Amino acid sequence: MMRALWTGASGMKAQQTNVDTIANNISNVNTVGYKSQSTQFKSLLYQTIRTATTTANGAAKPTSAQVGLGTRVASTNSDFKQGAMQANNSPTALCISGDGFFAVRGADNELYYTRSGDFLWALDDNGNRVLADAEGNMVLDYDNNPIYLPDGASGDTVSFGTDGAVAYRQADGTYVQTGQRVALYQFNNKRGLVKTGQTRFQPSEASGAPISERDGAGITPSVISQGYLEASNVDVADEMVNLIVAQRAYELNSRAITTSDTMLEQANNLRR
Repeated sequence: MMRALWTGASGMKAQQTNVDTIANNISNVNTVGYKSQSTQFKSLLYQTIRTATTTANGAAKPTSAQVGLGTRVASTNSDFKQGAMQANNSPTALCISGDGFFAVRGADNELYYTRSGDFLWALDDNGNRVLADAEGNMVLDYDNNPIYLPDGASGDTVSFGTDGAVAYRQADGTYVQTGQRVALYQFNNKRGLVKTGQTRFQPSEASGAPISERDGAGITPSVISQGYLEASNVDVADEMVNLIVAQRAYELNSRAITTSDTMLEQANNLRR
């Protein structure tokens, strides 16, 4: 019965993490470029009460007795399926169709990768206008340089090609290429990316190094759509169903603990 108490407690702790993950998904239903997560579980060790033996006359008894010791959270996986494209009036709103990621440089000078294309023009330390995300992290080209807005050009006249090429419209209506391209990168194993918050990721040994879509061989290039943003891929209906399932599982584990406690109470109250 003491074993049952700890087994039920492990289930409650695991389901609490599951509920936390679902709640985080629901809270980010309107976050641009957010990728939903799901909690995966793993069985704990099994305790062997009786091993497989043979009888005195040599007859086989191959059946053993083992009791599980509960469960634990094995991992929290991100779902990288494509989110819906939402029209946006900003000329710096960019949406990726495909497996690519934008590259941004954080305030700590580290490189991060994101699916959120909610960009704007900001000033860097030298007073230059650069393309940046909402937190001020500069969007990079394939040479890891910021995307600069040429002097005299208006941010409203900038055009981004489907391959990320940057151009701006002159007064006569003609477009001039700046020679820069918004960089896109892919990974061999996206599930291995480390989530750092604000829809940003960093590579790990599990994800592999970022692969440039300009130079990478054997990959399908992504397409950039200007004037659109990628919505969160959270399905509220699915999350509500998952929340109900997690709550019921939590209640069942709690009931197992209550039942074990009642049995222990009865054993302690036995009289000769």
